[in-house]
Amino acid sequence: MTHRIVALVALIAFLVGLVLATFSEMRIFLPAMLRGAVVTVQVSVLAAVLFVVMSFVAGIAKDSQILVIRWTAIAYIEVFRGTSLLVQLFWLYFVLPEFGIVLSPMAAGVLGVGLNFGAYGAEIVRGALLAVPRGQVEAAIALNLSEWKRLTRIVIPQAIMVMTPGMINLTIELVKATALVSAVTLVDITYAAVQQNQLYYRTMEIFAITVMLYYCIAQFIRIGGSALEDRFTRHLQRRV
Repeated sequence: MTHRIVALVALIAFLVGLVLATFSEMRIFLPAMLRGAVVTVQVSVLAAVLFVVMSFVAGIAKDSQILVIRWTAIAYIEVFRGTSLLVQLFWLYFVLPEFGIVLSPMAAGVLGVGLNFGAYGAEIVRGALLAVPRGQVEAAIALNLSEWKRLTRIVIPQAIMVMTPGMINLTIELVKATALVSAVTLVDITYAAVQQNQLYYRTMEIFAITVMLYYCIAQFIRIGGSALEDRFTRHLQRRV
């Protein structure tokens, strides 16, 4: 709770500072940086949705009894986890057009970041699923529940509590990784900061604002993740 209060105070102080900055000399470069922040939030939200979906799909598929599904999941995880996100963005935006597939900068950025982090998240999901006591699964089998019902009603609800902290951390890392989408011509916070610094040479002010913008986004995720974790905990306690 103390950490939440500190984070909220810091967030409010920064927002107040932004209001004051709009009436100072910072107003010459602040609008461009806020537009970059909007792009960062857009990419982060869309990529986070893809990241969560791919984490569950690949994490579950990796332990599938069907050989093709299992090896497809393994190939996806190893390729995207074992290569650079920057190179993956280059492939999506610059190489795929050679095969007739043309993506917009936003689509390439979202796909690259989401698929890359989905490969990491898959191992978190898989580990959480394996952490559910075997007795729970055996009890569900004894009750003649189908595999789908065992997964969605017994295993995943308990595994969510285990995977939530790791997934929240990965989401924060995802937001910071969006700085690489400038490689596919998206003007995010970082790229906007570099542009404004080249124009106005106000290095300290510009990059201080850059740091605080990323910090604020990260705190929104952390506070939201903590609230979500508390909700899951209370829900499971009521069920027990």
